[in-house]
Amino acid sequence: MDENEQIKEALLKKALGYMSDEIVMEFSLNEDGQEILNKKKVTKKYCPPDISAVKILLEKFDTNIDDEISNMTDEELEQEKNRLLQLLKEENNED
Repeated sequence: MDENEQIKEALLKKALGYMSDEIVMEFSLNEDGQEILNKKKVTKKYCPPDISAVKILLEKFDTNIDDEISNMTDEELEQEKNRLLQLLKEENNED
């Protein structure tokens, strides 16, 4: 996968929102001075969709973009994103 594809994939992930694991580990020293793991806590963290990533994807990677979309405000892009996400959700519910 080339660099452009990696960037596009990362932007798409950020534009759609994603889940990630947040790991917190607590260590202590034993009698020999070596670190040992005392606690490990894994928390699921939701990163919501990012409108800036949507805008960058549309501007840089969509070759068919027209002036109407590129001139949309952040609020208009947010509304369009929500509309498209709702369509996807409805489509998934039908399947």
